[in-house]
This record gives sequence, C-alpha cells and structure tokens, in this order.
Amino acid sequence: MDARPFGVYVHVPFCTVRCGYCDFNTYTASELGGGANQAAYATTALREVSLARQVLADAGRSPAAVSTVFFGGGTPTMLPAEDLARVLTGIRDAWGLADDVEVTTEANPDSVTPESLRVLADAGFTRVSFGMQSAVPHVLATLERTHDPLRIPDVVRWAKDAGLDVSLDLIYGTPGESLDDWRTSVEAALATGVDHVSAYALVVEPGTKMAAQVRRGEVTLPDEDDQAAKYELADDLLTQAGLSWYEVSNWSRAGHECRHNIGYWRGDDWWGVGPGAHSYVSAPGAPALASDADDAAAAGTPADETPADETPAGVRWWNVKHPRAYATRLEAGHSPGAGRELLTRDEAHLERVMLGVRLRQGLDLGVLTAQGRTAVAGLVARGLLDGRAALGVGTSASGAPGTTAVGGAPARAVLTRKGRLLADAVVRDLTA
Repeated sequence: MDARPFGVYVHVPFCTVRCGYCDFNTYTASELGGGANQAAYATTALREVSLARQVLADAGRSPAAVSTVFFGGGTPTMLPAEDLARVLTGIRDAWGLADDVEVTTEANPDSVTPESLRVLADAGFTRVSFGMQSAVPHVLATLERTHDPLRIPDVVRWAKDAGLDVSLDLIYGTPGESLDDWRTSVEAALATGVDHVSAYALVVEPGTKMAAQVRRGEVTLPDEDDQAAKYELADDLLTQAGLSWYEVSNWSRAGHECRHNIGYWRGDDWWGVGPGAHSYVSAPGAPALASDADDAAAAGTPADETPADETPAGVRWWNVKHPRAYATRLEAGHSPGAGRELLTRDEAHLERVMLGVRLRQGLDLGVLTAQGRTAVAGLVARGLLDGRAALGVGTSASGAPGTTAVGGAPARAVLTRKGRLLADAVVRDLTA
C-alpha cells in the first residue's frame, strides 16, 4: 500500500451548450456524433476505474485509500445523480475512501434539483461547486451561460439543506463587464453565505468562438488595469466577509479549502478518469513534489548544489480526447491512454516552484537555486514578495527546515497581493 495522498478526477465531457469562451474537452449532443453514448458513460468510466485498479496493483502502487474525488467537466450533473453515485461507488470498491474523504462535483445552477443533490449527498458526495460566473444578465449572455442568476440562492440553499459544502465559481473580465457589474456579482455570491469562492480572470483561448469575435472586432477585451482592479475588489470584499485567500484564485473560510485542488498544487498522485483526462503518479521512492527541496535541505544540501538529476520523479499521461474513441478503446479491453511523459526530478522541482508559489504559505527558500534566492530581495523591493516572510518573521515552520533567517522560522517566498497579480513574473524570476 502507498501512503502518499491519492486523488481521483472524473471528467464528464457533456454540456447542453458550448460557451463561447470555453476550450475545455466538452461536447454538446450535436458535436458527439454516433458511438458516444451519454447514457452509458458511467459504465464506460467504471471500466477505466477497473483498469486503473489493476495497473496500480501490478505496479505495487495501490493507495491506502482515496483522499479526494473530483467530478469535473463539462457538466457532471448532466448525468443522472444515480450515475454519478455509481461511479463513486466503483471508486470506493476499487481503493476505499479515506474517513475524511472530500468528494466534489461541479454543477451548473440549472442542472440540479433538491432531489438530485440529496441523492449525491446520500451517496457520499461532500461538496458541490456551482458555475455561477456572474450575477449580471448581460455578462452571462456574453459568456453564453444559460442559467437564471436569480436561481443561485436557491441552489446554494438546496445543497446546504442536503448537507453539502458549497463553492461558487466567478469569472471577471468579460467584455462589457463594468467594475460595478463585478461588484454586484461578488456581493451576490457572498449574500448566499457560501464558504468558498473561486474567481478567475477570463482567458480567451485561440480557436474559441469568443476569440473569433475578438478578432473580428465584435467584442473588446478589458485591459490589464481593469483586470487588476476587479481582482483587488474581489479580494477586498471576500476578505471583509471572512474568506481568506489560500491560492491566487481561491478564497475560503478556514477548513473549507478545496483539498483536491491543493493536491494538484503540492504534487500529490492522482488518476484522471475520462476522455482527455490527465494523470500523475510519482516514481517509487520519489518524494512528493512539495518536499523535494525540504528533503535536500534536511540533508544539508541546498537545492542549487545538488547535481542535475534526470532520474524519473514520476509519470504523467493523458487519455484520448473524444468520448467515442475513449469508449471504443475501453469496450475492446484496451487502455484509453493517448500519450505519456516521464518527469525528471529537475522538471518536477520546476513545477514545484511554479505551483507552490501560488499558495498562501508560499515556498521555503531552500527550494530555490542560488540564483532564485538572489532574486528574492529584488522581488521584495518591488512589493511582489512579503518581506517579513522572506526573513522568516511571522511564518510557521512546517516539515524539514530549509533556509532559516532572522525570525528563526523557515524563510519563505510568499506573494503579496501585488505579487498575486503578477505571479507569472515572480515565477520567472525565481526560476531564471
């Protein structure tokens, strides 16, 4: 048995309509074509769960229990609640669920009922994340979201009545959205009393309908100052309401963080079920990404003094994207895998910096190379990193010590609010 935290992601690739900004691996009924049966999807996913159980057992990597499960999409709740429950039961039968397991499903506000939410809660789901996106009708129309914003308080209440924790997802920076529109959306989310809010800047990916609208001049994207003002407004309102940031785009009350996503950011193992889903399993004996440099520091070896390490730290793979190809392979008894890559320890270390710096606790400076640590002073001077944390003042030690400074606690790279707005630039400096 492997004691490392282990999560399962289940991708449900179905949507009633394709939103103009979305480039996720999702399909409407008209896009699916023949051979991709939504009604049979739970059975198809369970075939991959069975395959995953055998693969991990053969490799001697069966988890002691599943720590977190996350159903994403697409719109998982387009499937009957009983189908989602059946997939969760299959995961439980394959590996067992931890006593404190977190089980989340994403949902559209118009894809649930009080009855369906109770079925999910009774099956072992603990959490639902609603795609609210905005409370303003003209913003929702631009995003091509179909739900009635007045339904949000109802679905939150139904979920809470069923015993589920609730998160609301918001998007800021939609063309035509004013700062007052954004304030309305954040305040509407807070008025529901939820304990978790995610707020993401709209990113228009090439190949999407909205990208074509931008190219033709039909809509105009906001500038960076507008995006920054909306992020700062959200941070102010959420913090005042008692929700603290724990990752650049996520705020919650204490104890209501999304543990599944934290597992991604700290480098836990997970298996992704479904078309286009990605998975990562660390190599036997490899430390978690979150502790690579801590282990080196504990041994008295700074990160920059260790030789380049091409030893695999783990393997990442991904499934075929189309639901029809996915189902066909599994029905034939074949793996749905489309490709894979081995991550070296050095590559895993780079990912550790890129992901770990986004978290509120930041990074132990022992994780960084000498050049990266040299960059810290300049980032503090520019107001992008917290100076007290960089000196080990007001931080709490966790795990093995890294670079200890005047405060007696591990010196850490912790983003300021300005740093959160420029997190990618901070990462570039820390990994240069």
